Amino acid sequence: MSFFAILFALLIEQARPLARSNPIHAGLRAWALSVSRNFDAGQAQHGWVAWALAVLVPPLFVLAVHWALLHFIGWPLALAWNVAVLYITLGFRQFSHHFTGIRDALEDGDAAEARARLASWRQVDASELPRSEIVRHVLEYSVIAAHRHVFGVLAWYSVLAALGLGPTGAVLYRLAEFVSRYWGPRSRVVTSHPPSPSLQRASERAWTVIDWLPARLTALSFAVVGSFEEAIEGWRFHAQRFPNDNDGVVLAATAGAINVRLGGEALRSRSDAAAPQGLEVDADIGDSASTPGREPEVGHLRSVVGLVWRSVVVWMLLLALLTLARLLG
Repeated sequence: MSFFAILFALLIEQARPLARSNPIHAGLRAWALSVSRNFDAGQAQHGWVAWALAVLVPPLFVLAVHWALLHFIGWPLALAWNVAVLYITLGFRQFSHHFTGIRDALEDGDAAEARARLASWRQVDASELPRSEIVRHVLEYSVIAAHRHVFGVLAWYSVLAALGLGPTGAVLYRLAEFVSRYWGPRSRVVTSHPPSPSLQRASERAWTVIDWLPARLTALSFAVVGSFEEAIEGWRFHAQRFPNDNDGVVLAATAGAINVRLGGEALRSRSDAAAPQGLEVDADIGDSASTPGREPEVGHLRSVVGLVWRSVVVWMLLLALLTLARLLG
């Protein structure tokens, strides 16, 4: 069921992507706000209670529906439920329009339009970025988005679905990622009840744990379909310096896989990344926080698209083989 659910969800999402403004995402934002307002009292235990309610209750509801459909109606409707959940949580088209617009502007030689689109996407001041830095930031943001919207969801969905828990893993992963941003120190969401430091720490620590394995599976996928030795070397070198930096592992492997120099915010230590900074500061990161490789060029944008899609094919082939082995066994 997992293989076909993922396949159908990806095909549907390519044909009809989920709208940016939709009632489901709006409902999740309202849910997170309600939980923080009613359970975040500022103490450490309150932060963990609020996080658990916000992140664990929706997956439990999804699991209950999955089991009810599977045991009382039949597997076809359970499969449809899996496809529906994956359609909401999984997909390139939730962020790829930003990437495509910036890439097209750069290929047309319109750096000003590319800066404007990058600023609109990330809500930062990109007016002073040179062309190579625009490319670098687009590469970094796009790879991390692909990891969080596609490979991380695939990893958690596949693992928990194999245990009979249906699409629970996809919802758990996306909610953990969402609240880490929504309640994070850099959140731009303005509410009458801002999250306490305890809630911010709880969501950040939980997200680090939840994303640990998916980040390394994504890095391994990029290494397999790219330049393996360079990707593994970049991953190993970065992991020695920042062992808990999941995003940095993904970017270090990406840099080695396509031979490009990256060195943005996610390749810095967490203590540095905690300070409020914009793109104009990231652009001045020194060599010590950068990976080896060529200076970013527009051609690298197409290279990273190929890297991501080849990785998706590898994941699907692996799932297909596991599905076939299970059917034959």
